[in-house]
Amino acid sequence: MCGFTGFTNYIDNSNVVLKEMLDKIKHRGPDAEGSYIDDDIALGHRRLSIIDVSESGNQPLYSEDGSLVLVFNGEIYNYQTIRKDLIKAGYKFATQTDSEVLIYGYKEYGADLLNKLRGMFSFIIWDKKNKTIFGARDFFGIKPMYYAKMGKTFMFGSEIKSFLAHPHFKKELNETALENYLTFQYSPCEETFFKNVYKLPPAHYFIYKNGKLDIKRYWEIKFEADEKPTLDEWVNKISDTFHDSVKAHKIADVEVGSFLSSGVDSSYVAAIADVDKTFTVGFGKEERYNEIGWAKPFSEAIGKKNYSKVIEPEEYWESLPMIQYHMDEPLADPAAIALYFVCNLASKSLKVVLSGEGADEIFGGYNVYSDPDSTAYDKLPRGLKRGIRHIAEAFPAHRGVNFFVRKGKDVEERFIGNAYMFSPKDRKALLKIKTDAPDPMAITKPYYDKVKDKDDVTKMQYLDLHMWMAGDILLKADKMSMANSLELRVPFLDKEVMSLASKIPTRYRVTHKSSSEGGTPYITKYAMRLAAKKDTPPQTSKTAAKKKLGFPVPIRVWLKEDKYYNTVKTAFESPAAKHFFHTEKLVQLLDDHRAGKADNSRKIWTLYIFLVWYHVYFAEEEKKF
Repeated sequence: MCGFTGFTNYIDNSNVVLKEMLDKIKHRGPDAEGSYIDDDIALGHRRLSIIDVSESGNQPLYSEDGSLVLVFNGEIYNYQTIRKDLIKAGYKFATQTDSEVLIYGYKEYGADLLNKLRGMFSFIIWDKKNKTIFGARDFFGIKPMYYAKMGKTFMFGSEIKSFLAHPHFKKELNETALENYLTFQYSPCEETFFKNVYKLPPAHYFIYKNGKLDIKRYWEIKFEADEKPTLDEWVNKISDTFHDSVKAHKIADVEVGSFLSSGVDSSYVAAIADVDKTFTVGFGKEERYNEIGWAKPFSEAIGKKNYSKVIEPEEYWESLPMIQYHMDEPLADPAAIALYFVCNLASKSLKVVLSGEGADEIFGGYNVYSDPDSTAYDKLPRGLKRGIRHIAEAFPAHRGVNFFVRKGKDVEERFIGNAYMFSPKDRKALLKIKTDAPDPMAITKPYYDKVKDKDDVTKMQYLDLHMWMAGDILLKADKMSMANSLELRVPFLDKEVMSLASKIPTRYRVTHKSSSEGGTPYITKYAMRLAAKKDTPPQTSKTAAKKKLGFPVPIRVWLKEDKYYNTVKTAFESPAAKHFFHTEKLVQLLDDHRAGKADNSRKIWTLYIFLVWYHVYFAEEEKKF
């Protein structure tokens, strides 16, 4: 796990500039620094040593003839198999790293190499002979890749902040991204919060030559249900495939640990990975905000030592500017801060941890996936439900009315992901600025179009796999782990696991129980939960049945306390807030929440986090963290 940055070379002091850019991402790789500069390009790399920890693994790496130069962030779990094939083809390796297979794999297979890989990756190869830059990002977007073209200069790297040190970089706020963010709670489009800075989408590669950028997709997720296997057979297939993935994800020359919450995902990983240590954080003493009470007994049951930390409100709030600095773009997911603290806890003991990200998107784990066909009302004709919806929309919003409004919409109209903060109407009412931000449905439509013949659960999963997971879940996983110089590996996000999960019938992903069965009327990740129950100690049975919490954070409670109410109110009345928003409406949201008129905590948090981020990147120039 590492970080890289670079640019096409149109400046005289490229060595000085590259060093400054690398300094901004030192946290991604504190073990070593390397660079390559010629008349055409400057490449820089920071290394966190995981495989072949000797100096021979330092980057940039070069082909035997010196014509190809590589900088790479990630891990290739099947590199030994690819390496053997390349040795048979006549290539000679100088190191034992997984990185070197990318150089000779590219030389042998070109872009076709990407579909041979199993792992998480983001990398750049400079072809000196053809004056070509080849860049690629992994299947799910586990590792980041940003790029920007400023005049004649093309920049690329693991984090946007490295670009700030380049003299050709023009720092401007992308106000369209702000309006989109107010709905999604993250930046959902390819252009980032920095104007003219873009994210390379997951499962894509680019070729940059003669000033032209060509981007192509190399891999697609395709859901095609296989109705032949029985439920028991699916459970066994999940077990076998996931064991194989965990084994692959443990390849390292250093110790590997695991995060552990009260949920089935991390419990499943921790139980079968045979790591030595598990790590858990929580808030206060209430079970709904603190999963340590669940994690410690489970860790004992699997024979592992659990390290835990209770996060104090003061340190949570005081960390926000630093965390938004590391995030590059504002992310209003309160769990991101909790993730920072558990990464920090783990980094005191080791360099690599396993985590359960991706299980919900792949196996159908979010509670919202239970909504389609969950009631008798869903069986009514679509036209009738839409008619009732239009009548309901004329009444003031409350729980009963909202039910008829929601059920009268197609999934494409009502679901944009796991967060829906402000509607287009509400966000425009808050904003003073005018942008050309698209309607949320225009952003989600290209994904829905690819699965228009699928059931609603599959549509929701497909959308989350492409938007929510990359834009929120994996963004915070990468940035919060790297802020602590920690490698985070996600064995659920393996293309072999995805290939299997894409064939599981929907009824084995989300199943609805009869009323006579009692308890929750639905079970998400149904087949996966049964596999976890089969593979792990008895304590998993209780964990597997537990409702998903994620990283529960008590911001709803904190925002009613004087200290944090006043902290947010000060931000809502700041000059920056007055520039972007009708601040009286922001304060009204805060006051209504404090008075108990509505739970506005997530909306307040979305607004507040943007202001924190803006203060770091635009109001406090080049603040160091």
